Order: sequence, then structure tokens, then C-alpha cells
Amino acid sequence: MSNQATSLTPDDPYADQPSFWERQRTEVWAVGIFVLTVVLTVVSFPPFNAPEFAYAFAAPAIFWAYLRPSFRVYAGTVLAAQIVAWCINLSWLHHVTWGGMAMLGSLVGVWIGVWYLAVWWAIPLVLNRKPLQRVLVMFGLAGLWVLIEWSRTWLFGGFPWLPLAASQWKRSILLQISSITGAYGVSFILVVFNLGIAAYAHRLLREAKRGLKKRSPEFMVALLVLMFPSFLMLRDTFRQQRADFARIALLQPYVPQTLKWDPEQGKDIAKTIEQLTLKAARDWPDAVFWPEAVTPWAVRGDPYTQDFVATLSARINTPIVLGSIALERYNEPDEAWYNGVFVVTPEGGVADAYYAKRHLVPFGEYVPLRPLLGWIEKFVPVGGDFLPGADPRPLLLPMQRGVAVIGPLICYEDIFPQLARASVRTGSDLLTVQTNNGWFGEGGAAYQHAAHSVLRAIETRRPVVRVGNGGWSGWIDEYGNVRDVMTDENGSIYFRGVHTVEVTRDRRWIDRESFYVQHGDWFVLVCAGFATFAFSLLRLTKAPSEPSAL
Repeated sequence: MSNQATSLTPDDPYADQPSFWERQRTEVWAVGIFVLTVVLTVVSFPPFNAPEFAYAFAAPAIFWAYLRPSFRVYAGTVLAAQIVAWCINLSWLHHVTWGGMAMLGSLVGVWIGVWYLAVWWAIPLVLNRKPLQRVLVMFGLAGLWVLIEWSRTWLFGGFPWLPLAASQWKRSILLQISSITGAYGVSFILVVFNLGIAAYAHRLLREAKRGLKKRSPEFMVALLVLMFPSFLMLRDTFRQQRADFARIALLQPYVPQTLKWDPEQGKDIAKTIEQLTLKAARDWPDAVFWPEAVTPWAVRGDPYTQDFVATLSARINTPIVLGSIALERYNEPDEAWYNGVFVVTPEGGVADAYYAKRHLVPFGEYVPLRPLLGWIEKFVPVGGDFLPGADPRPLLLPMQRGVAVIGPLICYEDIFPQLARASVRTGSDLLTVQTNNGWFGEGGAAYQHAAHSVLRAIETRRPVVRVGNGGWSGWIDEYGNVRDVMTDENGSIYFRGVHTVEVTRDRRWIDRESFYVQHGDWFVLVCAGFATFAFSLLRLTKAPSEPSAL
């Protein structure tokens, strides 16, 4: 009876009650890490002009891993944060498909979230180890990040949009190491710095160290990793020997996508292109560049369109480089559609040789797994499934000052480093990007896309000229500096018009290949070695029970 009475007695009202923080500590941490991770991940990338946040975008989640939260809470928080962040980064896709935006954002977010799960596993295991081991594990985690970025170039067809290095597209000094390691080297540096910041924060706030022992070996190594490559590459960026290369007129017709493929609008679109081209010719350019799929009909396969562009080139006495469609073997059983880039000269008209896009957009230019997904239609309402090209060989562009050897990339091909590298290895002096970002509104897509061209310019040490249907159009030098961008009187890149750019190049890189072009993704193999060694170290050796003195 007394035991029952005791169990029903209410709690002592005068006893100390747990604080809100003590009751909700886990939830508060989870919410705080979620918000910080989403915000820092989003604002690190364009269109936001805050690349410095990339130096700490992952630090809060890494610091939390030091505190050993449960796997369920940690995994749920970081995976949800990555899904939300990447849906925001890719929000421009909603202009084409809300479902595709949610699916792709979730897929990218979960795949990147795997790295955070590795952090949760590894960080507590390094706490008591010696500094050298801790640094090696830090390199291993940074190497794993690079492997995940590299896998995005081929996994599920490939979508390596916004590697971490792209966050620094307006901070070219850090990017110069890309000519040796590829953009993966920049991502490695930024992740190492995030790990170093988290380690230093843990030492200052959670470890009972005094005096000089407050110093963090991980943070000091991270500083060296950050600074040393930049100093190493200073010699490349200074003492440039600029030489005139080409005077190129860029044409932005800014045709709305709702009208672009409407047959009734074809003549009006052709008239707009004609008027803009005649206007561009007044600046006496060496060539006029049109964007991707600019003509309303196929320039190869439609006699009217072929005659239209050939006549226009002759009228202005200037070659034209344009994106259009190639329709081979029309109305035959083996009919083939290609998204191409063509050279048109005043003397010869449309050249026989053209570039066919090598990496197609799934559900835009073709439907993958057509036997299973044949009920799904492409969102580009023209032709059947496009076929990919296989030849990276450049095109010859005859100009008054000589012949330029150009390596075309179409649409989002410039997000794939291996495509630009292959173009340069076959002899390209200049990389060109013909694109049509008009599908994605006037949000961040054009700026995010342009950031990849900066990376390709530095990796290959070739100038890049971009021309879009409605922006971003301009040119970037071999060192990733945006030399000229096409804007209207209000500073907007989204408008109809023409603009002439004076492209120059550094004599030191003429007929010379960068280390990255020569050797490719060697740094990915190094990162695989770092990751494998770190995993083996943590699995095969036991951590000391007492903390290291350093």
C-alpha cells in the first residue's frame, strides 16, 4: 500500500527542473545545423556573390560530428539539409519541370550527404590520435569529397553541376591550381579548410588545452594547403604576354521558349536573327557567333535555312558560327538528328564538317531507356531522339587575321571537364560555348552555368567565348578572369542585342597544353589513395584511450 502511494506522489515542486536547453538539446542542435548548412551551402554558389562562405559551408556539421550525436539524428539532419539546399540551388529547373527539380535536387543532395555520414563515422575516431594521423584522416575525407564530385560526372548519365570549385568563379587566384589538378584540386582545398576550421573550433571550445596547446595542427595544415597552391601559381598569372586573337560579335536573340519551336513564328525569328546580324556587322568583327539551336529550322537538312545563313554570311562578308540542328538522311529508316555547331563562310556557305553535341540532356534531347520510358515525351518539342556525337575534333574558322581552331561545347557540355580537355587535346585554340538558358528563366541558372566555363578556361589554359540565347554571353581568359560580359543599360544579362568582344590570349600558352590537359584526372587517383588510407587507418588501428598531447 505504501509503495503504491509513493508511486502516485507527484514530483517535488521544489526540486531543480531541467532547463529548456537540457530537455531539447538534441533538437536545438539539429535545427541549428540544418539551417546553417542549408544557408551556407546555398549562398556559397552563384547567383549569390559570397564565395567566402564556401570556406565554412560544412564546418557546422563537422563540428557537430565531434559531439557524437546519434546516427539517426545526424543522418536525418544533414541529408534533409542537403536535399533542401540542392533543390534551392536547382530551383531554376521549375520553369521546365517541378518534379524533375525535386527529384534531381534530392538525388544530388543525398549523394553529397553520403560524405557527411562518413564524417560522422570518422571524426570521433580521430579525437585521441596523434596530429599526423588526424591530418591524414582530414586528407582522406577531402579525398572522399573529390571522389563523390568525380562520380557525378558519370553516375546516372552524369550531372556534375556546381562542384565546390564553382563557388570561387569570381576569385580566380585560388582556382589557378586547376590547370594542374583540375577543378577537383580546388574542391579538395576548400573541404580541407572546412575540416580545419571545425577541428580548431572543437579545440577552442571543447578541449581542455591551455596556452600554445590551443593551437590546432589540423587548422595550421589547412592554412598551408590553402595558401601554398596560390603562391605556387602566381608566376603563371603574372607577366602575361597578351596578343590579339579575334574580334567576335555575340548575338543574343532572346527568343522566348514558348515561341522558339512554333512553326508559325519561324519567319519572325529568322527576321530577328537577320536584323541583329546586320547590326553586329557594323562593328567589323572577324566572326559573328550565334547561340545554340538558334535557327527555327535545321541548317543541315533544310535547304531554305541553309541558303538563309549562307546568304547572310555573304551579305556581311563575315563568317558565322552558329548552333543549329543537323538532320541527316531525312525520311529514311536511319534518319538521325544532331544538335550541332556549324561554320558558315561568305565564300563556301555552310561547311560540310560540323560539331555534334557529345553529351545530350536526358528528357530534353532524348528519352533514356526508351523501351521502358517511351510514354515520356521530351521537353524540347522538335524531332525525335537526338543522337550523340563522338568526335571532339575542332572546327576551322577562317578569319582575315588567320584561321582560328575552335573547340565547340553545346549547352551544358562545359560542366564536364573531360569534354573540354578532349577538345583541347585535338588542337583547339579557343573553346566556345553555344547555349540556350532561356528554358530556365532569369534566375541563377545562367550565372551558375557560366561559372563552369571559368573552370574549363583555367584547366585547359584556353580562352572561352560564350554566347547564349538570352545570357550569359561574354568571354573568359586562360586564367579564369571574366574579361567582358554582355549586359544592357541596366546591367542585366537578359536582353535582346549584340555585343562585340576583343578576345586576346597569352602567347605563353599558344600551342602548349596544361598539365591537366596532358594527364587528365590524375588527382582523382591521389584522392582515392588518401580516402583508402584514411579508412584503413581508422579500421585497422585502435585509437589511444588518452588524448594526444598536441
